[in-house]
Amino acid sequence: MMANALAPLNLAEPDDDADKQDDGIIKLAVAGRPNVGKSTLINTWLGEERLVAFDMPGTTRDAISVPFERNGQMFELIDTAGLRRKGKVFEAIEKFSVVKTLQAIESANVVLLLLDATQGVTDQDAHIAGYILESGRAVVVAVNKWDAVDSYQREQLMRSIETRLPFLKFAAMHFISAKKRQGLGPLWGAIAQAHRAAMCKMPTPLLTRLLLEAVQFQSPQRGGMYRPKLRYAHQGGMNPPIIVIHGNSLEHVTDAYKRFLEGRFRKAFNLEGTPLRIEMKTSSNPYADKDD
Repeated sequence: MMANALAPLNLAEPDDDADKQDDGIIKLAVAGRPNVGKSTLINTWLGEERLVAFDMPGTTRDAISVPFERNGQMFELIDTAGLRRKGKVFEAIEKFSVVKTLQAIESANVVLLLLDATQGVTDQDAHIAGYILESGRAVVVAVNKWDAVDSYQREQLMRSIETRLPFLKFAAMHFISAKKRQGLGPLWGAIAQAHRAAMCKMPTPLLTRLLLEAVQFQSPQRGGMYRPKLRYAHQGGMNPPIIVIHGNSLEHVTDAYKRFLEGRFRKAFNLEGTPLRIEMKTSSNPYADKDD
């Protein structure tokens, strides 16, 4: 998997970093496998044939950026070249397309992941979803060609999404037909919500209070001789939101407990649509929290 090309977030200055990203324009990348309808969807939004979209997979070779305004909100729509399976990426132009796709995902504020209802969730879909998550981008899932499948196929597709994309449970999901203009309206609300969540500001006093309330409700398990002591939390970045928790023996905090904390923070700040990263910062004194 390609290394993240974004510069690391400066945890000491989250507000400055956020201001640089939040310029009033939502950068929206439409990503998916070749021929799932990415260009068709954007053309439908724009109301004109701005992007080339043929039946041949991989027609759109480069990431194309198109300015767009809706209800006073400015967008930058990015149509990405579809990612192919690694075994089929031979020519230089195809390799370039993959690189441009990953760069488009990383530079976006929100990624609309487009799936094809007639083909189910493939390995390629899971790989693209993994790229989006690794980049920390907010995401909305849209299942295209929903009108072309019957009830049995829909049921199988939903099971496939649950088993192959469980790491995108935080994302809203919509069922659409780009060609027939069905179900497109609600997408904009989900995109706006995902952007708000990605750029959410979380005050330190509120984060710390939520953390201490969570610990009081359910304490972390003891790790060997030591029990983790979670003392306070602050925000370490945006897009995606990062919460930094300070305390002692935090290396013993289990993944299950981190998921418990994530759920509490998500509910409190309505973080639907964005990944949330939790970082643990342990005191330099390993004996500071030893139980008597």
